[in-house]
Amino acid sequence: MRYPVQMPSLRDLQTPLVVIDAPTMQRNLARMAEAAAAGGKRLRPHAKTHKSVWIARRQLDAGAVGLCCAKPGEAEIFAAAGVDDLRVAYPLSPTYASRVLALMDRCRFSTIVDSLEVARGWSDVMVAAGRQLEVLVKVDSGLHRCGIDPLQHDAVGFVEQVSRLPGLSLQGLLSHPGHSYGATSRSEIEGIARDERALLVELADAVRVRGVEVREISVGSTPTALISASLDGITELRPGNYVFHDRTQVGLGVARWSDCALRVHASVVSMPAADRLILDAGSKVLSSDGGRGFGETPGYGAVLNERGSPDPSLLIERLSEEHAVVRLSGPSSLRIGDRVTIVPNHACVVANLTSTCVLADGEQVLERLPVDARGLVN
Repeated sequence: MRYPVQMPSLRDLQTPLVVIDAPTMQRNLARMAEAAAAGGKRLRPHAKTHKSVWIARRQLDAGAVGLCCAKPGEAEIFAAAGVDDLRVAYPLSPTYASRVLALMDRCRFSTIVDSLEVARGWSDVMVAAGRQLEVLVKVDSGLHRCGIDPLQHDAVGFVEQVSRLPGLSLQGLLSHPGHSYGATSRSEIEGIARDERALLVELADAVRVRGVEVREISVGSTPTALISASLDGITELRPGNYVFHDRTQVGLGVARWSDCALRVHASVVSMPAADRLILDAGSKVLSSDGGRGFGETPGYGAVLNERGSPDPSLLIERLSEEHAVVRLSGPSSLRIGDRVTIVPNHACVVANLTSTCVLADGEQVLERLPVDARGLVN
């Protein structure tokens, strides 16, 4: 949806607004694409961050080989838009068989397995359909969420068994070092990236000794991505948040405030006490996710000052659905009707909370972008 010829300024639009600064986003896309290319890695961005066909096309134009998705619903949106290489990095059960087969008709499609029972179920589905489903074995590299744990199980035997199942085409190994978000230093993040690489390469080498081909070693996490890009043995990067960045990435030393392309514009709607004001962007806009980083990150986003840095006197200490309660720790010139800019704690959630984002260049509105895959959680 485009505006008329006379484009408005952001100041002409009512708040709350989820705004994407186009030049900043383009710099983020270029930086990651260049790092992946320099390291000889394929870049497969995780589209759950933006859920936008328009942004996905910019990522592909910048050199991405395809997209990673969280759920089939997201993949269906991007397949319908013509993206021809999609991977759902989620442990899907064979109850999704009809949708997966339909996706395989429209694009190159792959997914993950971390259970022999599920892998055998997919084998049965694909044999009956006369198809071959590309799969990667999900490996737990330290997050302890999904994936086989090579330290606790016969990982080599697991991968070998999956490779022998009819109807499945084993592509390789995949991991997500999400525990990097809990790191306390850049050196710890670097160590997590190196440990992830070592774990996967060691497992791949052991599997190859048994005659099993491992074509891909796929890793994914924005905090570790630029480090992983330079490590041997890795073939694919799957960062997501890098397209926008947020307060958490700044807290982890991955980005600067000026790298944060997605911001929330809000207005002061009430000043009921000398030490408190209310903004019109509550949990339906900012989300209730806390911040993370090497130091303390209190509150539900960072309110920026005129220099583009967090204003230490403004703390978003509480959210309800439509209200952000901001505690004032010093004098403030803000009055009812004034507008503020907020860098959210977690940009991925914010994008999923709105039906449209405003694409802008500074204060100049360029167009509205629909969040095409918003709310598609299955």
